[in-house]
Formats: sequence, structure tokens, C-alpha cells
Amino acid sequence: MIVRAIDAISEATGKLSAWCLFAIGFFITFEIVMRYVFNAPTVWVDEISRVLQVWVVYLGVAYVLKHREMVTIEIILSNPDTIWRKLAESFAILVLFIFAGTACYFGFQIWLKATLAGHTTDTYLAPPKMITHAPVWVGSVLLMLQGGVQLYRVWTEGLPEDDILEGQH
Repeated sequence: MIVRAIDAISEATGKLSAWCLFAIGFFITFEIVMRYVFNAPTVWVDEISRVLQVWVVYLGVAYVLKHREMVTIEIILSNPDTIWRKLAESFAILVLFIFAGTACYFGFQIWLKATLAGHTTDTYLAPPKMITHAPVWVGSVLLMLQGGVQLYRVWTEGLPEDDILEGQH
């Protein structure tokens, strides 16, 4: 049940990331029309688009891991049924935990400090920095949760059929 819940969260955040990319494209198109057709540029498109791009990256990373679309090198360990492949997959996930755990810990500290102090960005819109700092630790938590699910799968279900077929080509 927990595995399915984490998978569902990763799916939802991945789809949210995709919709945010769509919104960014729409906002930039809107800005181009406003700037070059009506000669009335906006003050918010650039900043909102940048904030959304940061959220896209961190919200989408668990989705990417769930669908096994991270960069992998399988030249030496191409057979997915060996213990060595399972150990290599496990090692990669453990390295991911170290990276994501560090990013989560320090990202949360920076977010908490900015939130409690009421810091804002040094831009025209001046949104709270909590909005720009939160994706780091939120995305890292999501990545660690999905990493735990993937580690569980390596040892209980093995590698997905897609990986096995790709290894034969």
C-alpha cells in the first residue's frame, strides 16, 4: 500500500511538472505577444517562469526515477538477473540517498531560515523566498521516497521487463 501511494505521488508530481512546463510555454508566448505586438511587456512572466522551472525540476525527478529514465550504463552488468546487477542498482540508489538526503537537509535549513525571517527575492515582484527554496527539499524527499520504492523493487520484483528487453538490443 505504501509503495502504491509513493508511486501515485510520483506520478502526480510528474504530471504537475508537465503542466507547469505547458504553463511556462503559454506565459512566454503571452509575453512575446504583449512585448512585440502590443509594445506592453509584462513584469511577471520572467520571474514566474523561472520559479516554475525550479519546481518542475524538483517535482519531476521522482517521476523520472519511477519510470527508470535516469542515466544508466549497462555495458558491464547488462544481465538484469544477476546478483551483481542488483548490487549495482542498490549502490546507485544508495548514492542517490546520500545526494538527496544532503540536499534535503541543507535545503530545508535554508528554506526554514528564509521562511521564519520573511525573506523575499530581490526582484520587482519580490515573492517570498520560501517559494523558491521549498522545491529543493520537497523534491529531495520525493526522490528519497521513490528511491526507497525502487530499492524494494530491485530485491523483490527484479528489474522491469522494459529493462530486460532493452538489454537484449
